[in-house]
Amino acid sequence: MKIAGGWDHRGRRFRADVERVLARLGHELVDMGARTDESSDYPDFGFRVAEAVARGEADRGLLICGTGIGMSIVANKVAGIRAGVVTDVETARLSRAHNDTNVICIGEEAATGPELEDILHAWLTTPFDGGRHERRIKKITEYEASRGAAPKA
Repeated sequence: MKIAGGWDHRGRRFRADVERVLARLGHELVDMGARTDESSDYPDFGFRVAEAVARGEADRGLLICGTGIGMSIVANKVAGIRAGVVTDVETARLSRAHNDTNVICIGEEAATGPELEDILHAWLTTPFDGGRHERRIKKITEYEASRGAAPKA
């Protein structure tokens, strides 16, 4: 899969780890994050990644900032994006199985060492369960469409 990755100044230090982990798992990183350690604005990177996923230029998106919350708010403003803050393997797995997330947002606390690899592995390998969860995702998509948004097909 092609994974669009974005981070602000607080998440930038994890870029090399993200690329290494994704490569080991057989995925490609498209780097859309901050280039320096200077203070930067997370919406710039969150929108860039979410738009790339919504347009189909990337299969999924990964966003890292201080807590993941700001990036999640930003990404979820883009039609067709289902972004969730992921703090551990279980939330990564459930975000896919129940919510069919196409973007995950990670805080720098969860982005270190083996936790990052375990989180990404769970998120990238867990399929969407469908069933009752499909009905809920459909309600989100229909709401977006009723508001004039153009979600990804």
